[in-house]
Amino acid sequence: MNVRRRDGGRDRGQVAVEYLGFLPILLLVALAGIQLGLAAYAAQQAGTGARAAARAATHDTVEIGPEAAGRSAMSGWIAERSEVSVSGGAADEATATVEVTIPSVVPFWDFGSVTKTATLPMSESEEDE
Repeated sequence: MNVRRRDGGRDRGQVAVEYLGFLPILLLVALAGIQLGLAAYAAQQAGTGARAAARAATHDTVEIGPEAAGRSAMSGWIAERSEVSVSGGAADEATATVEVTIPSVVPFWDFGSVTKTATLPMSESEEDE
């Protein structure tokens, strides 16, 4: 027995059209998630670089300078986007500031930068003891 549906032909492809309409929203949510992850990673790397630079500034026996120590503590592609500065602050402490430009997944959008600061006390040298 051959039974024919009258509406069957009109519904073909409806799911594909609905999916195509929803696809841009899915892509936007995915890009927003990736961008949020990149911003958090840039902030974490800036903090790591600031602590490394401050640590290097407090020790007399470091082979490389504080700025180089801060950059080498960060990932290469993040270090390229960073500015590292170290100041003496008070005589008994060193303050390092790292500013990292947040990478952008979406072209032509600027997400600014993140700045982290670390302050460490100067280490006591063996001559002072």
